Amino acid sequence: METWRCVRRGYGRCVAGRGRYSMFPYPLKSLGQDWTTPLEDLQRYCWNRHISSCLRWPGHYSRAPYPYLSSRHFSLNCRPPLLFESGTQFQYYNWRPDHLSNTSLMHLSSYIMNSDKDEPSSKRRKRHGTIKRNWEYLCSHNKEKTKELEDKNVESTCEDSEEKFDFSVMSYNILSQDLLEDNSHLYRHCRRPVLHWSFRFPNILKEIKHFDADVLCLQEVQEDHYGTEIRPSLESLGYHCEYKMKTGRKPDGCAICFKHSKFSLLSVNPVEFCRRDIPLLDRDNIGLVLLLQPRTPHAASPSICVANTHLLYNPRRGDIKLTQLAMLLAEISSVAHRKDGSFCPIVMCGDFNSVPGSPLYSFIKEGKLNYEGLAIGKVSGQEQSSRGQRILSIPIWPPNLGISQNCVYEAQQVPRVEKTDSDSHLTEAQLEKTEVLMSAENVSSHLQHHFSLSSVYSHYLPDTGLPEVTTCHSQSAITVDYIFYSAEKEGASRGPGAEVALVGGLKLLARLSLLTEQDLWTVNGLPNEHNSSDHLPLLAKFRLQL
Repeated sequence: METWRCVRRGYGRCVAGRGRYSMFPYPLKSLGQDWTTPLEDLQRYCWNRHISSCLRWPGHYSRAPYPYLSSRHFSLNCRPPLLFESGTQFQYYNWRPDHLSNTSLMHLSSYIMNSDKDEPSSKRRKRHGTIKRNWEYLCSHNKEKTKELEDKNVESTCEDSEEKFDFSVMSYNILSQDLLEDNSHLYRHCRRPVLHWSFRFPNILKEIKHFDADVLCLQEVQEDHYGTEIRPSLESLGYHCEYKMKTGRKPDGCAICFKHSKFSLLSVNPVEFCRRDIPLLDRDNIGLVLLLQPRTPHAASPSICVANTHLLYNPRRGDIKLTQLAMLLAEISSVAHRKDGSFCPIVMCGDFNSVPGSPLYSFIKEGKLNYEGLAIGKVSGQEQSSRGQRILSIPIWPPNLGISQNCVYEAQQVPRVEKTDSDSHLTEAQLEKTEVLMSAENVSSHLQHHFSLSSVYSHYLPDTGLPEVTTCHSQSAITVDYIFYSAEKEGASRGPGAEVALVGGLKLLARLSLLTEQDLWTVNGLPNEHNSSDHLPLLAKFRLQL
């Protein structure tokens, strides 16, 4: 591991493990200017310097007797000439010697899978290109529900209203560069240049500009990139940005950005899920809740509550995920609560690391969950087997969290145990333990929340019933990203692929269609040359009646 860190920083490590020396000679350091380096120089510096037996490609199992070249050594913006042997433009990763003659030139090639164990044939790069995503218009009387992405500026033919406020929301996990590099095994199917931040960020920004959403909810926003590139770029597009970094030493966080021309900011409410006084909550995930005021001619227009989060990934820790969700819902309840007891419209976005139909997903949509006897790994639906898993405790979180089973903040009200003469020997710690146990006895296994939330997406294609996916990499392709919003729902349940009927609350006007796993692998999965995250952006258009 230490050797790998040294290699990424352009240093070698001596055999004894003490000291570092530069492993890149001047001709190799200036590779951006000298594109044909004699192989004998490379052999002298790579084979004879104690590094040939310990280097590996990131995310690749085969050993490589030559150094890993990163963007620190030269820029992607360079436009090198064609090489003599390949006839293709230079790709700065994965170079190899064609043969071992002293007169050979170094051949810089694109990524090639050399091992049959790398990826199944269905996941190997098949072709370059883009897959079009259609706008699906959901007004009941509009029979033509889909339009090409190029027609995105064409308004839907939904019935118009004199007192309305239309706005669009995008939710997008943009894939933190540090997390990408730390989990490079998930991206073995990708050509190396498309994984570099200097290639990825312009693509991501291009997507954001193209869709031009009024509200952006971004996850996995790396702090250093946010400060130097993301925030300045978005502010130049007319967005106001709010950011909350994860606690601990995590390098990323969540951001909510909104157009100045559409909203004014009423309040910013970050939520830290980590609680050092509660052993269950030892993870650094966070949430962010904003209260926005639409800019309309109406003085008393209702505000809108926008929440963004990225819940814990670990599929086997459903107890933590449910508790994090309860904390987010409690904050939303506090922010969105009106004086008359109702709630203002809510839009809740994020990467919930749970699949459609899972207990956590059902709890969000149905507003209730009985978790008695539920295996801890079944909460998010990511675990296929519950064998060896413990059952969720009742209650899931301790009373000192200050959140009720209705997912709202409550004053700490723990029944006191009266001291008697016979109890005089009890210590204060024992009394506190007794108080917690007495409180737990009165808690049921039923969770509830007071919101009427629907999902923008139905998660299945209406025509084929195939599942939609929001994320795709070498190990899986599933749905974990969602946009939930306030809406009154029909009582009758619908099957896979059916539309969600919306009455009242926020009205869903349109959504950008999702894709299937098969669709994504026709363009080599995610990320690729045109989509620079391992998640797809979700996009919806809403109408608020004033």
